[in-house]
Amino acid sequence: MRFAVVVPTLNAAAVWPQFAPPLLASAAPEQVLIIDSSSSDQTADLARKAGFRVHVIQRKDFNHGGTRQLAVNLLPDVDLLVFLTQDAILATENALTLLLNAFVDPKVGAAFGRQLPRRSARPIEAHARLFNYPAQSNIRTLASREQMGHKAIFISNSFAAYRRSALTSVGGFPDHILLGEDTVTAAKLLLSDWKIAYVADAKVYHSHSYSWRQDFKRCFDIGVLHAREPWLLREFGQTGDEGRRFVRSELSYLLAHCPWLCPSALLRTAFKLIGYSLGKREKHLNLSWKRKFSMHHRFWHHPEGSPTRDTETPIS
Repeated sequence: MRFAVVVPTLNAAAVWPQFAPPLLASAAPEQVLIIDSSSSDQTADLARKAGFRVHVIQRKDFNHGGTRQLAVNLLPDVDLLVFLTQDAILATENALTLLLNAFVDPKVGAAFGRQLPRRSARPIEAHARLFNYPAQSNIRTLASREQMGHKAIFISNSFAAYRRSALTSVGGFPDHILLGEDTVTAAKLLLSDWKIAYVADAKVYHSHSYSWRQDFKRCFDIGVLHAREPWLLREFGQTGDEGRRFVRSELSYLLAHCPWLCPSALLRTAFKLIGYSLGKREKHLNLSWKRKFSMHHRFWHHPEGSPTRDTETPIS
């Protein structure tokens, strides 16, 4: 099956020396589409020099769902679409091949790989990746929600692939969304009886060293997602149990490796809970506060495109 790699970029020149070589070793240049949000550095020129196809959009027009759907529309002859972010570095030359092998099963609609912490990752940053991306692969179906709950729809477009026919069958990525276009799409795929594969052998290096403030902002955005897409929680359960499991795992990890960070981790947890709670109640906040609390402040210049709704039938 024909595949292409899609990478949304913004001022990626600094990471280009780490990002581009493993990608060029894994895919032909013409198989890579760069969607650049009018970078002010040399990103677009570097991508063209590498032989990648480049499509430039205005920075104000970027949206996590809409921009990725634009890429889908720009690649009408491709059967499988792999999505990377500019800071996700392929760990091996066969990472793409291993990920795409999941689609041998005709019922697999999406697959995502394992994200390893950056080599420079600090303990709290490293644990988040080790917790969310275990060493064991699995296949998820709608029945998986009985055991996994909300975790059944966990997926990340930092390194994920989709079967075009499956993606099209659920209406593609949402056009205007704060974040979580991958989660929403994964949920729709499972509800439409597609499978989702987690391929632990397909690896990238990708992690973030968030500050307490950034943790708050990201969790605020997740709260907004769940407020605007309440069917996710109805169909796949609340996130509380998984959150508690994460905190227990994090404290256990830190106690074994660097116990002096436990107070910091607990404080971060408090910020996350406050951020999420405020996000769930975003309809009670004015626009200026939403812009301050959100990690994606540009979204709030056009928030009307994604009104709060309670969709009874989430499949488009």
